[in-house]
Amino acid sequence: MADNKVITIARGFGSGGRTMGKMLARELGWNYYDRELLRLASDESGINEELFARSDETVKRSLSSLFRVQRDCLDGSVIPPDREDFISNENLFRYQARIIRKLADNENCVIVGRCANFILRGRKNVVNVYVHAPEEVCVKTVMQMYGVSQDEAIRRITETDKRRGTFYRYFTGCDWQCADNYDLCIDSSRMGWEECVRIVRSYLDAI
Repeated sequence: MADNKVITIARGFGSGGRTMGKMLARELGWNYYDRELLRLASDESGINEELFARSDETVKRSLSSLFRVQRDCLDGSVIPPDREDFISNENLFRYQARIIRKLADNENCVIVGRCANFILRGRKNVVNVYVHAPEEVCVKTVMQMYGVSQDEAIRRITETDKRRGTFYRYFTGCDWQCADNYDLCIDSSRMGWEECVRIVRSYLDAI
């Protein structure tokens, strides 16, 4: 079993999951990965980073490819450069999965998003966290963070969470918000980010 530990964080938009992830990484002295994963996957594959950034907005619904991606992402398989589908969404996901597995094999880290909990499922050294909050709390947070109106905040939350849910279901076959996918599900509005961080750290110490 790996000596290092990993925390993965999935989060609703406006719930503070990214903030919690950064706080955890800082307090633990661990590396933090969010969009950094796209750069690492780009460096390894040679594929433009912008294509990775866009892949979650362009996934296509195909059950046959979905089940193939689920299987291949766990064994580290990627499509070689001489194949026509080298820059397909499926292959972009496989490269991200490969990076996530390498990180989890070699270092203590906090990983936000990118289906990391699914990719690392079954690993005893991983704590998978889902952070959420009531809609009214998320709306207020987004309004404050981005200086937008209530209607605009609602629109951003709805579109972002729908995109995240679609991405997750396409590449895992599972419901992004299902509690069965996580070790901890935390309502950040009930206690604040600092206390949420303390709870995750306590759980981490117990495994």
